[in-house]
Amino acid sequence: MRPVLEVLGFLALAQGGLGLLHEWVHWDVGLVQRLGFLDGYEIYASVALVVLGIALFARAGSREEN
Repeated sequence: MRPVLEVLGFLALAQGGLGLLHEWVHWDVGLVQRLGFLDGYEIYASVALVVLGIALFARAGSREEN
């Protein structure tokens, strides 16, 4: 389960970071700006993805392997 959490954490962190990068320097990267229902809320969604990625990494780090 730990590798799954790490992969999901990486994907969430990467997409959140790319969404913020898109807002700051207007590069055409990331998935957040491509989702139409998030129009006007791209920064909030990107920050939420970064926080989710950090939380997933923290949860993966706290899991004990059997």
